[in-house]
Amino acid sequence: MLDIAFIRQNADTVRAAIKNKRVVLDLDTLLAADKERRDVLLEIEKRRARKNEIAQLIPKASKEERPVLIEEGKAVKVALEQLEPSLTAAQRAYDDLMLRVPSLPRPEVPLGASEDDNVEIRKVGTPRAFPFKAKDHVELMTLHKMVDWDGPRKYAGGRSYALMGAGALLELAVTRLAVDTLVERGLTIVIPPVMVRERAMTGTGFFPLGREEAYAISADELFLVGTSEVPLVSLHCDETLDAASLPIRYAGVSNCFRREAGASGKDTKGLYRVHQFTKVEQVVFCMPDEQVAEKEHYQLLGNAEAILEKLEIPYRVALACTGEIGLGQTRKHEVESWMPGRNDGKGAYNETHSCSTLGDFQARRSNIRVRLPDGTLGYPYTLNNTAIASPRILIPLLENHQNEDGSVTLPKALVPYMNGVTVLRPRAL
Repeated sequence: MLDIAFIRQNADTVRAAIKNKRVVLDLDTLLAADKERRDVLLEIEKRRARKNEIAQLIPKASKEERPVLIEEGKAVKVALEQLEPSLTAAQRAYDDLMLRVPSLPRPEVPLGASEDDNVEIRKVGTPRAFPFKAKDHVELMTLHKMVDWDGPRKYAGGRSYALMGAGALLELAVTRLAVDTLVERGLTIVIPPVMVRERAMTGTGFFPLGREEAYAISADELFLVGTSEVPLVSLHCDETLDAASLPIRYAGVSNCFRREAGASGKDTKGLYRVHQFTKVEQVVFCMPDEQVAEKEHYQLLGNAEAILEKLEIPYRVALACTGEIGLGQTRKHEVESWMPGRNDGKGAYNETHSCSTLGDFQARRSNIRVRLPDGTLGYPYTLNNTAIASPRILIPLLENHQNEDGSVTLPKALVPYMNGVTVLRPRAL
């Protein structure tokens, strides 16, 4: 969320961000709502001041003046009663529009409309040239009885699944590998609530624009989160942090839920796009300083890359273009893992991680402040990055490490988390 004073003074810059991020918002409508809100507030303040003035004058007034002042006081009270609903309506319209204003992309963010306009930064690792016809993750997981594909869909609907046997152990293993890596790097592990109030979703920027993606528990006015970023940021809502406590670095471990409302019919095969998944998410609060935030950003990105390297998965890093970064993001890198089974068996890099800087977007919306060294108050910057998300990460893990007989050789770093097993062998069907 941008400061309204900044928006008024930099309207053209904000318009450019709205256009380049492909946000649906008429800035002139917002500015008009802001003016109406201020005009009504000014009128109310004038009448309140006059009401107070009259209240002070009446006891001192003469017999002739007192009735006139009393009548004027009544008229002022009526005027206030008529104006206050107008202020409520004007404030509501203004607040709704302000929640739709995007953050400004950093100067290095390329202009673009889709992922095709993202800029590749680097590739790490070389995709295998298989001397045999490689299987995709659906074939491999079926061969190993790692997933029950059909049973859950009878009682839970489409895109449902149940990890079984080695599949369940693999998810637990990669999750613990990610957790241990982050603990070694100084992050505090948190297992947060996954049911939150609307305010948490709004404060972190997932509402109002992403409401259709969230599962609602209407009876309790709660929502299931699509990432533990929501509860981790909200841990400090309405707080004033001490500058000495920053940076705060969390790693949230949670189940996540997304309706995938905008992805109807897309990636319906296998486990690439599902409604429920497990994720380890990194969240950082840091000083409101672009250089500090940039350092934290690349540290988070490095954490994710370290995990992929331990899993021996080839990947590439791309700087997301303006059309691909979200409402609050000022910078985003996407990490795409090589998945041999994608693109009809030709293989493709597909997103498994994203690393984002959000400036003070979430802190403003969540009323999180920081007491700066000079004693003034500011808003801390927040950042986030996926450490691991399963079952999607199981796709490149299995496909890249498969053998001709359908077995899967586990990366060395994962073996201790799989009770010393080095090779997963197919189970008889």
